Amino acid sequence: MPDASVASLFRNMAQGVHQYLAESLRICSVYLGIAVIVTVSMGFALPGLRDQALQVHKALLTALAPSSMQTGTEADAGAELGTDAASAIAMAVPTAPASNATGMLGPARVAPPVPKKPAMVATGPQAEALRNYISRKYKVAYDATGPLLNTVYKVGREKQLDPLLLLAVIAIESRYNPLAESHVGAQGLMQVMTSVHQDKFDAVGKNALDPTANISVGATILRDCINRRGSVDTGLACYVGSTGPDDNGYGAKVQAERRRLALASGIALARD
Repeated sequence: MPDASVASLFRNMAQGVHQYLAESLRICSVYLGIAVIVTVSMGFALPGLRDQALQVHKALLTALAPSSMQTGTEADAGAELGTDAASAIAMAVPTAPASNATGMLGPARVAPPVPKKPAMVATGPQAEALRNYISRKYKVAYDATGPLLNTVYKVGREKQLDPLLLLAVIAIESRYNPLAESHVGAQGLMQVMTSVHQDKFDAVGKNALDPTANISVGATILRDCINRRGSVDTGLACYVGSTGPDDNGYGAKVQAERRRLALASGIALARD
């Protein structure tokens, strides 16, 4: 009889242990399944959310491809920014005032010749660093940064403006959002006042939200402002609509971002 009791006790204990282990295994399986589902879901969802957040930039800024701005022999003048570390961009920084452009404050006076300045060169690694900085800081799709920089460098060469200055203006004005619009009617990457400068967009057959046209027209206005006021700093005050030297810190913000762009890319700042 005692032997039967002991055997029964062991059987009960074994059954209890078995039930405990089975329940523990079931619970672990449930939690493991949940973890797998969450992990897989996040793996699909997060890239999707990221891609959705960048979709507007990527779709619109790809319109900045060099072919959309270059015709004929002009294509030979464009230096393409790609992922190839051996690619390079060479651009002559301002050597003389640009031709007169329709501005905001009346006819532009003739400015004296500006001494020739050394060429600024962005090597492949510098261009790559510049693309990474803009992509990370402003949440711009990386694939769109190459065409963007191509356009900025080409326009900078045409208007004799430092491309880092143009990039800094775009950063402060719109944070690289090509669809940005202000309550006063400024539009696009460089926040051009369409009501004042619609004729410039009509001349190229584009609207203010076209990234290429917006950069080109914005650079024309900035170049004209610099010619009128005599310096980059006073030209920036003109660009933001200030009739005097007080621009509420706008110029300082642009110049600070310009220095950050130079520091991040290792590109030497052009002399103003």
